[in-house]
Amino acid sequence: MIEVYAHGMEAAETVGVIDIGSNSVRMVVAQVHPNGETEVLEQMRQPVRLGHTFLTGRLSQPTIRAVLRVLRDYRKVLDSYQVDRVRAVATYAVREASNRDAFLDRIGRAVGIDAKVIEPTEQSRLIVLAVRNVVVDLQNSRHRPTMIAEVGGGGTLLTILRRGEIVASQSYSLGAVRMRELLSSGGHTPEKAAKLLYQQVGNSIKQVCKTLPLKSVNTFLAIGGDARFAAEKIGRPTKSAEIQIVERRDLDRLIKACIPLGPAEIASTYQLAFSDAETLVPALLVYQALLGATGARAMMVSKVSMRDGLLLDLPRYVAGREDLELSRSIIASAKTIAARYRYDDKHAEHVAAIAVRLFDNLQNEHGLTQRHRLLLKVAALMHEIGKFVATRAHHKHSYYLIANAEILGLSRNEINMVAQVARYHRRSIPKTSHLEYAALPRDQRMVVNKLAAILRVADSLDKGHWQQLREFHFEQDRQELVIYVNGTGDLGLERLAIFQKSDLFEDIFGLKVRLDETPEGQYSRSPRETLSLGVTHK
Repeated sequence: MIEVYAHGMEAAETVGVIDIGSNSVRMVVAQVHPNGETEVLEQMRQPVRLGHTFLTGRLSQPTIRAVLRVLRDYRKVLDSYQVDRVRAVATYAVREASNRDAFLDRIGRAVGIDAKVIEPTEQSRLIVLAVRNVVVDLQNSRHRPTMIAEVGGGGTLLTILRRGEIVASQSYSLGAVRMRELLSSGGHTPEKAAKLLYQQVGNSIKQVCKTLPLKSVNTFLAIGGDARFAAEKIGRPTKSAEIQIVERRDLDRLIKACIPLGPAEIASTYQLAFSDAETLVPALLVYQALLGATGARAMMVSKVSMRDGLLLDLPRYVAGREDLELSRSIIASAKTIAARYRYDDKHAEHVAAIAVRLFDNLQNEHGLTQRHRLLLKVAALMHEIGKFVATRAHHKHSYYLIANAEILGLSRNEINMVAQVARYHRRSIPKTSHLEYAALPRDQRMVVNKLAAILRVADSLDKGHWQQLREFHFEQDRQELVIYVNGTGDLGLERLAIFQKSDLFEDIFGLKVRLDETPEGQYSRSPRETLSLGVTHK
């Protein structure tokens, strides 16, 4: 039984999740009860090899038609259950296809299902959500750090946790279908194919070790169909019905037994579908190599999947509620990346605190959401990381570093918007002659404009990186926003910065910005008016 966040529900609801993977299309239909529990009503899986896109870069028309046939059948099942909410996601194969937009559009028109591509960072979040639900001692200190690994058809997703919180998440092109496709045209014997796979996996794991601290991992948790197969055959039970243990030596023996067999023999020997038998050896080799690269004594295998995370997250997703835990993870991820580029953390956090309070004060003017507030905070924390490359034109370097980062919990589109906001924290305001900015849809350009306008003012208020402006309040009329500062010294540097950088703010909000000292006797400590940053400085 899975517990689902279902606050606000007055009656049970029937929900569905669909996972369009590289090797199959899966669906789960479940009933969510007001007390937060969910009962799985039906699970369906249809093998469809989307992984051919790894060789061609496109989803073929026969493959698209096959997926549509499966989804039409699923649509009938959803309708028979009178499903209230459904979320459909696509992973590696669709994400990499050059014709993915056309494919998703055809799904919407032909089946009436709004399928979306899911980013690796979102996959990690959903997997951790599902794992936390069944592994109750995930935050136990003796299990730190923990790595969760999922070897899928298109890639391997690795998530590192400390004290139950995600600290790193990376996706690698070590997919079972991808590797099998690359070997399919070689005509190799099973032994030769396994040798080539050993080499490929070994080289890839060496690269993984350069970016993730695998040696420090002492708890290795595997999920995915191939890991579950290993657990069924050679695993031993634990106190939890959801977890089994696979010892290193037993995994080695299983792989050694499977290597001489071709896919057809594996399917016959272990009663597997042929599509599953094709990917078994490549996937197990990746799990074996990862286990060997960590400090873990054995591999824990969980029965959960990303689909469980989708079910858990569905009520929040449909209602559009912000996930506070996710927000904290996003901020932590942004700080981790910024620290890698040796950012001025005191300045960044000071500017971020000012920016979000300006955002809140201007809510009626900008009309943006809490998600946009989060993007502004991330941009403020990372706006000067480009100084790691060079102080000159560091705003442009910041854009490049952020745009190519993996910020846990943000989609690729959101990361691009954060990069744009950070890029415009100084110097030129956004212009249609800037190609990356011009490529954004109009509504996203307006979001960038509004957030960048706020960030430019916030950054001006700590021009000297001294954090001297710590308490102030706002007064606003139709033409001017006055920022009254309480009990500070010379404001010349900040006033000059606001004069130079408030042009975008005036264009967007129609307000001039003025910085002034609070008249004596008029300072108010009302929490509605006073910005007390709450940033601790040593």
